[in-house]
Amino acid sequence: MQLTGDRFTAETASFGNDLSTLPNFPAEIRAPAGTLPGVSSFQLHFADHDILTPGDAPDVLVAMNPAALKANLPDVPKGAILIVDTAEFTPRALKKVGYATSPLDDGSLNSYQVHALDLTGMTMTALEPFGLSRKEASRSKNMFALGLLSWMYGRSIDGTVRFLQSKFATKADIRDANITAVKAGWNYGETTEDFAVSYEVKPAPMPSGRYRNITGNLALSYGLVAAAKQSGMPLFLGSYPITPASDILHEISKHKRFGVRTFQAEDEIAGVGAALGASFGGSLGVTTTSGPGVALKSETVGLAVSLELPLIIVDVQRGGPSTGLPTKTEQADLLQAMYGRNGEAPVPIIAPASPADCFDAALEAARIAVTYRTPVFLLSDGYLANGSEPWAIPDVESLPTIEPDFATEKNHGSGDDAEFWPYIRDPQTLARAWAVPGTAGLEHRIGGLEKADGSGNISYDPTNHDYMVRTRQAKVDGIEVPDLEVDDPSGDARLLVLGWGSTYGPIGAAVRRARSAGHAVAQAHLRYLNPLPANTGDVLRRYERVLLPEMNLGQLAMLLRARYLVDVIGHNQVRGLPFKAEELAEVIMKEDDQL
Repeated sequence: MQLTGDRFTAETASFGNDLSTLPNFPAEIRAPAGTLPGVSSFQLHFADHDILTPGDAPDVLVAMNPAALKANLPDVPKGAILIVDTAEFTPRALKKVGYATSPLDDGSLNSYQVHALDLTGMTMTALEPFGLSRKEASRSKNMFALGLLSWMYGRSIDGTVRFLQSKFATKADIRDANITAVKAGWNYGETTEDFAVSYEVKPAPMPSGRYRNITGNLALSYGLVAAAKQSGMPLFLGSYPITPASDILHEISKHKRFGVRTFQAEDEIAGVGAALGASFGGSLGVTTTSGPGVALKSETVGLAVSLELPLIIVDVQRGGPSTGLPTKTEQADLLQAMYGRNGEAPVPIIAPASPADCFDAALEAARIAVTYRTPVFLLSDGYLANGSEPWAIPDVESLPTIEPDFATEKNHGSGDDAEFWPYIRDPQTLARAWAVPGTAGLEHRIGGLEKADGSGNISYDPTNHDYMVRTRQAKVDGIEVPDLEVDDPSGDARLLVLGWGSTYGPIGAAVRRARSAGHAVAQAHLRYLNPLPANTGDVLRRYERVLLPEMNLGQLAMLLRARYLVDVIGHNQVRGLPFKAEELAEVIMKEDDQL
C-alpha cells in the first residue's frame, strides 16, 4: 500500500496538484497480515488550491481486507466511496478482526457508496498469460487498484509504467505482471458501468518554477548535501539505523560524488562519536537518530558543547517513551533536546514546519553550527519524515554561503612567542577559533575537561568555570534568528494560535476554518526554539489568550510560561497521529468564543 500511495502521489505531483500525504504503517517488519495492528495505509489529499494537511476524512477508501476496512472506516464520512476486495472477506478473515457477519452483506455500509469488487480475482485473470502462482499473481492487486483509482481521478499511469520498468528491469515476469495489472485496473474503470462518475481535479496555481514531490527525509538529505557544498566542507554522516530516520542515511550514501562520506556505525554512541571526530577534522559532522538514540548520544553532544565544534543532530521524533511507537509521530523530544545533558550545556534547536521546509532547516542548522561553533538539534518528526508535498527546486546560485573561517595563523602573542590559542573568540559571535588538525604551527589540545579562557588549557579555577559556562550560554543566546512573524489579517484578533514543527499544517488549516466561520484569529509559528526569536515575549503579551497545540503533554507551553510569565493554554494529544484540522478548528473557535 505504501508503494501504491507513492506512485499515485508521484503522478498527482506531475499533474500539478497541490498535495499532502500521510503514510501510516506498523512497526513490525512483517506485521501479521489481516489483523488490525497489521494494517498499512497511505492517505493522500490533493487539490486545485493550496492545502496544508493530508485531510481529516477521506472521500475514497480502498480496503484490501476486513482489517483495513475496520481500521479506517471511522475516519470516512457518510456518503464516501468504498472500494472493497471481496476475495479477502472470508469467514476466517472476518473472524480475525471481530466481524460476526460480513459488513458487505449485513447493511452496515448502506450509508456509503460501496463498490464490492473481486480485485484479487480480476488481477489473477489479467495475469493468467504469465503462468504465475495464485500467491504471486495476487501480489499485483495493489497495482490493479492503482490503475482503477488513476482512471477515477484522471491520473496518468505512464510514470508508473516507467517506474515498474526501471524497478524490475532484471525481473521481467514481475515487471510485466505489474504493468499488466495497472493497465487492467485502468481499463476496468474505463469500461465498467460500476463507476458512473470520474473526477477532474485541475492543477493548483503555483509560482512558476520547477517542482518535484518530496518527503521530509529526502528534503533534509538534500539540505545537508547542499550545506556541505555551500560551506566548502566535506559532509560526514555517522549514523546508526533507527526508524523513522534511517532513510536519511540511505539517501545520503548515494551522493559520494558530492564529497559525502557515510558511516553506518555499530551503535548510536559510535555514530555520534565519529561525526564529532569528523568535525574536529574539519568536516561538517552530522548524526541522525530518533528519541531513543538521542538519549544514548547525549554525553557526546555535551562533549561537542565543551569542545565548541559544529555538529548537527537530526532527531526525527517518534512516539515514546522507550521503544514506544517507532513508526508513529510525536513532538515529545523538545525538553530532551533542550536539557538532556549533564551540566549547563546549551544547544540551539530548529524545527522545520513541513516536508519541503526540511531542506531549508538543514541549511540553517548548518549555518548556525558552523558560524557559532556549536552542536545544533534539528527536530523533525515521523509525520514530516514520511509525508510529502510539492517542492520548488531552488536555484543553487541563490543558496546562502556558509563560511567556516578556519584559523590559518597564530592568534596570541607575537614573534617567536606567538602561539595558537583555540579559545580566543570572535567578538561578534563568541565563536572560538577553529584550526584543522595538521595546520602547521596551529597545534593545540582540546577535550572534555573545562578549558581556560583563551588558551584552552585544563582549568579547575572556579571563576574561570563560571565565566566559560556563561560565555557558552551567551553564545547560544546571541545567535541571530529572524523575528517571530504573526498572521493577523484583521488586526482585531484577541486569540493567538501558536505552533512549532509539524503542527504548522493542521493549525493553518484550522485557522482558515475558524476565520471562514467569522472568527478573528491570529497565527504564529516558531521555527527557532533555542534561542527563541527576540520578539517572542512581545508577541505573546499582545494577545488576550494564546493557544498552543502540541503533540506532547505541553513541553513548549511550559517553557514559554516559565520564561515570559504568560498563561499559554496547551491543547495536547499523543495519539501517534497529526492533529485533525476540524478538531483543532472547534477548539480554536471555542477558545475565541470565551473571550
